Amino acid sequence: MSLVDTIRKTFVPIHREGYPFIAAFAAATVLLGLLWGPLFWIGLILTAWCVYFYRDPERVTPVDDRLVISPADGVVSYVGPAVPPSELGMGPAEMTRVSVFMNVFSCHINRAPVRGRVSKVEHKPGRFLNAELDKASSENERNGLVIESPHGPIPVVQIAGLVARRIVCWTEAPDALAVGERFGLIRFGSRVDVYLPDNAAVRVAIGQTAVGGETVIAEFGGERSQPVVRVS
Repeated sequence: MSLVDTIRKTFVPIHREGYPFIAAFAAATVLLGLLWGPLFWIGLILTAWCVYFYRDPERVTPVDDRLVISPADGVVSYVGPAVPPSELGMGPAEMTRVSVFMNVFSCHINRAPVRGRVSKVEHKPGRFLNAELDKASSENERNGLVIESPHGPIPVVQIAGLVARRIVCWTEAPDALAVGERFGLIRFGSRVDVYLPDNAAVRVAIGQTAVGGETVIAEFGGERSQPVVRVS
């Protein structure tokens, strides 16, 4: 492997959505430095954080229609029954919701948990409560999409958080998404919910760290039993 290849693999790509913010942080850093030297170093740290926030690493996604893949990097904050948001038209029946919470240091690129065609995309204004709270699913600003997968419709909901003020979704109906394909991001700290039908067996537990585009969060056709975990 050449030196150039080593450098290329060491530095994670930055998503283009972050370029304006990184440029603004960098410009502010220079101006602050002109006003007072120590402010330059504070601005430099914040600029580095902004670059880190908008990282867009490549992921190795399992391609198997039986598997549901995590839509985001973060901690699994909820696994249990819940009714999908009414604007998605899924009816009043409960489904199994798996929530992945992203803090301000997580990679915020959102990826499709299953392959399929997008049948609906709905944005709903709302509050900006802490995204770890259960009521954030119904009260916070959100953007939901329904993916028509080989196992039926799978709702996926991007939820704004306490710090997050901007949800970005690049897909629209009737786009086709591959599993693990990027479909959006949320600035800065947020949550993504995936709603699963009864024939999906959950493969993650609350508190587990998930990697977007790689971690298997559920499996179709598998035994419906909660995973046994050990904290060490």
